[in-house]
Amino acid sequence: MAAKSYEEEHPVKVFGWAATDTSGHLSPFKFSRRETGEKDVQLKVLYCGVCHSDLHQIKNEWGSTTYPIVPGHEIVGVVTEVGSKVEKFKVGDKVGVGTIIGSCRSCENCANDLEVYCDKVLVTYNDTEIVTYGGYSDIMVADEHFVVHWPENLPMEAAPLLCAGITTYSPLRYFGLDKPGMHIGVVGLGGLGHMAVKFAKAFGTKVTVISTSVGKKQEAIERFGVDSFLISHDPKQMQAAVGTLDGIIDTVSVVHPILPLLSLLKTNGKLILVGAIEKPLELPVFPILTGGRKLVGASATGGMKETQEMVNFSAKHNITPDVEIVRMDYVNTALDRLVKNDVKYRFVIDVGKTLNAAT
Repeated sequence: MAAKSYEEEHPVKVFGWAATDTSGHLSPFKFSRRETGEKDVQLKVLYCGVCHSDLHQIKNEWGSTTYPIVPGHEIVGVVTEVGSKVEKFKVGDKVGVGTIIGSCRSCENCANDLEVYCDKVLVTYNDTEIVTYGGYSDIMVADEHFVVHWPENLPMEAAPLLCAGITTYSPLRYFGLDKPGMHIGVVGLGGLGHMAVKFAKAFGTKVTVISTSVGKKQEAIERFGVDSFLISHDPKQMQAAVGTLDGIIDTVSVVHPILPLLSLLKTNGKLILVGAIEKPLELPVFPILTGGRKLVGASATGGMKETQEMVNFSAKHNITPDVEIVRMDYVNTALDRLVKNDVKYRFVIDVGKTLNAAT
């Protein structure tokens, strides 16, 4: 029996927006997705978050982009079709798809609900092994294992939970920084940082934001309820806080000094990097050795079990990202503003209402 052609295996006509070169400019793009397999869920995309990694990818700043590229891995929508062996979902369910849509399902990492660390992990768009297209599009298809239930009381425009949310929730939980009474530092109050603050406060911890932006102090305290705010380039403020933090979530994605942050940690404290920094950092060894401090990295996402747990926790505690909803045809302007950090705190594309209008 002859193998099916690409067109036969991908009969679902899809409309989205794609970048075709390193300018990163997005424009309307027609493509196709696979038919709904027996374990697949097809969904109509209603909202898709704009992640800073989308910006890196469309401009090939990480050196791995294949064009054309359809970004988007913070996807929320409604199920329109399910495969014959799908057990967890039905047509009409609200669902989410995050940063990964496949793994081997048999290795040690997969067995321990750490699919994100699988050697054969399949990312939602611009995968290096097979062509994958993301959520800046009207239709998505994914294996049900990599789809999460979206709680009824959680706004669907809270789509950035599926990346910014899990990226900060996961290390707080994994590294034990989720205990009431602990003192947690958050470096940077942007898309990731404001989510780290919200989760840390929900866990009952004391939170200190460490930032270069004096102008964010009032909002951090009044809007997000942080307990203290440090200007990272003020030596007096930093010195006064030496040895006070149980852990730090560092969300900054540009090169910055690590030594001042390490000094803020208590003995055996943890500095956790979640920002995707393009260039090497200078690593001071003595503060790590002499204080038993730990410098660790956290995955840019989480496993599927933990992602569902995070979404449920967010619904229970009314945790949502602060978002600005934009039309699909505004996305290039949104990305330009993202470069300038001109957003509080995440853009979300209203795909369901504006993608067709953008044609």
